[in-house]
Amino acid sequence: MTTAVPTRPAPTAPVPNPPADRPPRDERRAGALLTAPFLVIYLLFLVGPLLVGVALSFFNTTTVKSGLGDWVGWSNYSEVVTDAQFWQAMWHSVLFTLLTTPPLVVLALAAAVLASRVRRGRVLYRVAFFAPYVVPSSVVALIFLWMYTPEIGLLPKVFGAVGLPVPDFIGSTSGGWTAVTLMTLWWTFGFNFVLYTAALQDIPPDVHEAASIDGAGPWQQIRLITVPLLGRTTSLVLILQILASLKVFDQIYLLLGGGPDQSTRPVIEYIYDTGFTSYRGGYGAAATLVYFVIIVAISAAWYGLRRRTAAGSAARAEDS
Repeated sequence: MTTAVPTRPAPTAPVPNPPADRPPRDERRAGALLTAPFLVIYLLFLVGPLLVGVALSFFNTTTVKSGLGDWVGWSNYSEVVTDAQFWQAMWHSVLFTLLTTPPLVVLALAAAVLASRVRRGRVLYRVAFFAPYVVPSSVVALIFLWMYTPEIGLLPKVFGAVGLPVPDFIGSTSGGWTAVTLMTLWWTFGFNFVLYTAALQDIPPDVHEAASIDGAGPWQQIRLITVPLLGRTTSLVLILQILASLKVFDQIYLLLGGGPDQSTRPVIEYIYDTGFTSYRGGYGAAATLVYFVIIVAISAAWYGLRRRTAAGSAARAEDS
């Protein structure tokens, strides 16, 4: 009599578990539906006009006649890169960036730190610093134009009352740069102030309390603790401010019109003049794309520098 040997069932392959960080299918479907309106608007109003601009840049398109015009290939681009007026306008945008970026970063940091240390009226200070940022550019330009107007403006009367020579804020190049810089500082100061204020709220108060117990005064706490801890925020504020200043248009256009004699005209106003005043749509599109490449190159260079700096800091931390 033989006994049957029980057989073991064949092993089945283990079913791989889904990644822990991957959301369920229902959540992914809901996320796609929620982001769909933004993607549609993004494609229609950003990617679409960009592709249209690329196409127009290869044609002799004019804004006073329908159609693309004649095919000109790369001639628009070659004309842009050899046009002295384009590079002069580009230098004006760079000069405006050099004049406005350092004070907008330093003043915003100083105001945010001081506002965070006051005991009474903290909300009032924050609202007062941020309020000018929400005023439309046209209103700001009218206010400062009234202040700068010779003989009847507020600032010329103040200078005359104290016996100082009255600067020509509107009719001279140096006065124009001074006028638009002061206007920009007052108007856009609040955005960087809010970024620094939010970053200051993330610093644990125990850090400052421990430093105070160890004998560090307020200035030492700001210089040795607060400012280093705000390094990442400062990097963000700096690159955002550089890009915003390079894209300057409305305040110079409304206050000075690029004058006197186009000595303050930024590159975006140059593109506007060639595309909508001289009716050279194809050339204006080519100039826009050249300017776009310059902005992207600056952003990429800053991103690479930040990554290299972060990698170096991580390596030094591991060595220590």
